[in-house]
Amino acid sequence: MTSLTIFVDGRQYVSAKELHLALKMLLNLPEHYGCNADALYDCLSERKHPVNLVVLNDGEGEVAVALAKVKRVVADCGGDVK
Repeated sequence: MTSLTIFVDGRQYVSAKELHLALKMLLNLPEHYGCNADALYDCLSERKHPVNLVVLNDGEGEVAVALAKVKRVVADCGGDVK
């Protein structure tokens, strides 16, 4: 099974929206991606291969909260989170 691994540093983002826009680009998500955990789950659960996530830093505030949700989504969709 082939998987994609992405690296995320929460310190690079000032908002949850900015984090999700980066995920949209990194994961080549569709134009209509809703930039939230539910939309991410919908997109990742449709993939044939899991996405693995390596978090270099959780960031702070709303970014850290959003990244915690992203971690859960990736794990729920069969990916590895480090």
